Amino acid sequence: MSKSYSPPDYAEYRFPLKEGTLVCLEGVALVAMIGYFFYQSRLACVFLIPVFVFFVREKKKEQAKKRRQELSIQFKDLVLALSANMKAGYSMENALRESYRDMELLYSADSPVCLEVRHMMRGLENNVVLERLLYDLGIRSHVPDIMQFADVFLIAKRSGGNLTEILEKTAAVIEQKTETDKEIQLMISSRKMEQKIMNMVPFLIIFYIGTTSKGFFDVLYHNAAGVAVMTVCLLFYGAAYLCSKRIVEIEV
Repeated sequence: MSKSYSPPDYAEYRFPLKEGTLVCLEGVALVAMIGYFFYQSRLACVFLIPVFVFFVREKKKEQAKKRRQELSIQFKDLVLALSANMKAGYSMENALRESYRDMELLYSADSPVCLEVRHMMRGLENNVVLERLLYDLGIRSHVPDIMQFADVFLIAKRSGGNLTEILEKTAAVIEQKTETDKEIQLMISSRKMEQKIMNMVPFLIIFYIGTTSKGFFDVLYHNAAGVAVMTVCLLFYGAAYLCSKRIVEIEV
């Protein structure tokens, strides 16, 4: 493992340069679109900076959630590999080393699970007990399945429980939850697409009417009353967006 690797907190996310640049451009485009359609004013974009900040923050949350889901799926495969290697007669520590090879073949060497397993192997070389390493991963991952596994593993290790059986049952539970989550996401995928389309409807309506009926919205721009009305409309739109987003976010 690279010495520069720093175990991340999976509740946080830092954009790589390229991805961060694209997200910032998307945020600027969103602010410009709102400033034009709701106010037809460049100055309004200055007051819409909080929208840009909110957009970037939400993108970070989405990417952090995606990374946690990826780690959860990969951790399930790691537990299955650990169970198989322990059945073959390896100790837990040696089974972890053998399982790393499987994870490297199944995923890339830079995948979250491979980075974490290499971090654990380095910890074992430095005489850090595996229970502590797993517990640390559970805390940082913010994934309930990993945290519960770390707790059960700690208890089983201290009480002399059947680790192989525990690994099998844990993998079965995680796999069942993963499959359930996939089914739910598949069922609501069309609803998510509808949500994205509906989010664009107000802008499309304003664009269509403004293009086909020149001057129809002039009364709403460049005057205090019009700015107030459009601001209220924007707030309602924002509330509707947040509600629709929460509706389609279903977690197992």
